[in-house]
Parts: sequence; structure tokens; C-alpha cells
Amino acid sequence: MPTSRDRRALIGVAAKGLSIAAVVLLAAGMWVVPLIEARGNSASGMAPDSAPPVSSDAAKLQARLAAKGVALGTPIMIRVFKEEAELEVWVDKGARYERFATYEICNWSGVLGPKLTEGDRQSPEGLYSIGIEQLHRKGRWRRSLDIGYPNTFDRAHGRTGSFILVHGGCSTIGCFAMTNPVMEEIFTLTEAALFNGQDSIQVHVFPFRMTQASLQARASSPWLGFWSNLKEAYDAFEHTSVPPQVSVCGNRYLIGQGPDPGYCVDNVSEASVAPPQSRYTRLARRGRVASRRGRYVRRAYAAARRARVAAHARRSATYLGGPVRQR
Repeated sequence: MPTSRDRRALIGVAAKGLSIAAVVLLAAGMWVVPLIEARGNSASGMAPDSAPPVSSDAAKLQARLAAKGVALGTPIMIRVFKEEAELEVWVDKGARYERFATYEICNWSGVLGPKLTEGDRQSPEGLYSIGIEQLHRKGRWRRSLDIGYPNTFDRAHGRTGSFILVHGGCSTIGCFAMTNPVMEEIFTLTEAALFNGQDSIQVHVFPFRMTQASLQARASSPWLGFWSNLKEAYDAFEHTSVPPQVSVCGNRYLIGQGPDPGYCVDNVSEASVAPPQSRYTRLARRGRVASRRGRYVRRAYAAARRARVAAHARRSATYLGGPVRQR
């Protein structure tokens, strides 16, 4: 029969176990809550016809493309929805584009609304494009996509910023983080399409799915006019399933073959017109300089070590009373 001491010991063990469990649950809650807040409520505002997010499986990518009746290298289009935390990839089926996959965005930063200035940690909204020079293979995110912010529209409004990427991982301060496995698949599809001859890939970044109800629910927003302009591109693609022609007239996007008032220009991304030396050459040059500096440091260290060894040999020979032999 257990004694009172045994009972007290058992009670102590049980209390300790409950304390550990409470700490674990608290830590889990602290991790999950900010992750949910960062991703937003992906259920709100989802259009009835939108496909649920799918996970990436690069090993079966070719088979999934074949099931759609296309091959790797087929032209694609990308759409991003911030509030729903979704990124869609559409593939060209000839007369129209068809949705290939919907990926969950692990994280984006800021609030609904456009990016305004460099360093505001805001993920942008707008109509962008990716050319072959916007494929990133270096730096922290080695397989990422520069969406081309700021474009002609952004510059017309005085907006600043640079290096807005769709990248891997799950942390970001102004980009769109997709996790590494998902980003690997998106990069593979984009790279293959561009290398196969597609001039540029349209990337439409929306605050939410641009239904009339979603827009009316935000009628008091200072960005209502901007969002209404974006809705024109959203509606054009929803109607035709073909990436629309986009130009900039004054301070507005012109979608499709509308009447040209005479002062419209192409909607060009900042990254696609950057001089060739501005990005990779600078990075490569920095790498070469750092490498040379490293070699100089190693040589100086080796010379100093040889001097120390020679001095030690001389001291040892003097201490032993023998002559110092030069080699």
C-alpha cells in the first residue's frame, strides 16, 4: 500500500507533467497565431469557381502537365491574390489559358493596397511582367522571380522600390514567400516558358478576388479607384481566359485594344530595362573583390606564420648552443 510520501511524489510528478504540457500548448499557440495572421483569412472572398490550393510535387510535374495536355515550356501566366494568399499559374492551351495549379502563399507583408516607397515593407499590387533577365539564380533566394516593380504605372505615380520577388521560404519584408518546394516548381515552369520563346510572363497582383461584391465592401477605401482600374484587367481575363494587352495612359492602366488618347505607353517593368551591368555584374564584381581580399589575408597569414616558425628555430638553435643553419 503506498505511503503518504509515495502519494506526494506521485502528485508532484503529475503536476510537473501538466506544467510541461501547458508550456508546450502555449508555445504552439504563440507559433500558430502569427502564422494565421500573416497568411490572412484565405477563405474570405474566395470565388465559387476557384480551385483549392494544391501542394507541389516536382517529381510528378511532367505528368501533371501532360494531364492538362501541355508540356514543360508552354507559355504561362501568373495571378496573385493577397487576401486569399493564393498564387495561380495558368498554361496556354491555344485559344485560351487554363488554370494549371493554385499554390498557397506562405507569407506576404504589409496590408491591402499598393506599395508606395522603398523600405515600406509592403507587398505591391499591379500588373507586372517577368522577362528572362528577371530570373534570379544568385543571392539568398537562388531560384526566385523579380516581378518588375516598379513598372511604368508605378513610376507615373512616383512609387519607388526594387527587388520585389516571388521567392522560397516563409518570411518576407515586401515580397511573396512560397516555401522552397513550391517555389522550385513555379521557377521551373517560368524558366522553361521563357527559354522556350515566351517574350514575357504577365504577373497580375490583386488585393483580393475582384468581384463586384468584394469591391463594394471596400467602397470607403482610399484605393477604390486604383482597385477599380485593376478590376478591368481581372474582368478581361475572366471573360476571355487570355492575358490582356496592358498599357499606361497618364496615370491609369489601359486594358485591351481600347481607344488610344495619344499619350499611352507600354507598361514596362523596371527590372526588364535595367542595364546589363546593374545587377549580376555588380554582384559578380563584389564576389571577385571579396575573393581577392580573402587571398591577400591568407597570404599575409601564411607569411607571418613562416616568420614565427623561423624565429622559433633560431631561438631553439641559440638555446642549444649550435649554429643556425640557413636553408
